[in-house]
Amino acid sequence: MLPETLHQLRADFDARSKGSLALPMAGAIVWAVIAVLGMILPEKTAILALVFATGAIFPLAIGIARARGEELLGNTNPLARLMAAAVLMVNLLWALHVPLFLIVPQFIPLSIGIGLGLHWVIYGWIIKHPLGVQHAIGRSLGLVAVWFALPDYRVTACAVVVVAAYLVTLVQMRARLVAADANSTKSLQATA
Repeated sequence: MLPETLHQLRADFDARSKGSLALPMAGAIVWAVIAVLGMILPEKTAILALVFATGAIFPLAIGIARARGEELLGNTNPLARLMAAAVLMVNLLWALHVPLFLIVPQFIPLSIGIGLGLHWVIYGWIIKHPLGVQHAIGRSLGLVAVWFALPDYRVTACAVVVVAAYLVTLVQMRARLVAADANSTKSLQATA
């Protein structure tokens, strides 16, 4: 039986996902690889690598989630279904990314970098924490800045911005988990 209030749903989502670290960890790993590929491959090949490499984020996250005990798949919490809908929404942007790739591929690091970060707004709302909005906005602004500032290094520069956004967010997410654990310990001690 599912919890009934939004507060209960949020607590259940957090408990089942164990902080949801798998996806940002996988994203940081894949985008770090993209940053390296951007330095060693010609631009067109690096853009192609970016397009295909981002498809590895979710499968890698599934493996990380299993290792961490996160309930990434099969979570029946309505907020998990909302998160899945947000991820679907982000993936519908491939209808934009593909034509850009075919006609003006230099936009791909920007469009995919921003597009794959939009669901963070929903995640932040679900966990009732500003880190989601901070991630999406910081990532988007950083991507636009380096896309214009470093036109000869767009793949690597954009990938570095995404990795940096993930690392900042992972630190915030971990701090949130530690604080929640400390609060749980205090609550248990107070009832003992």
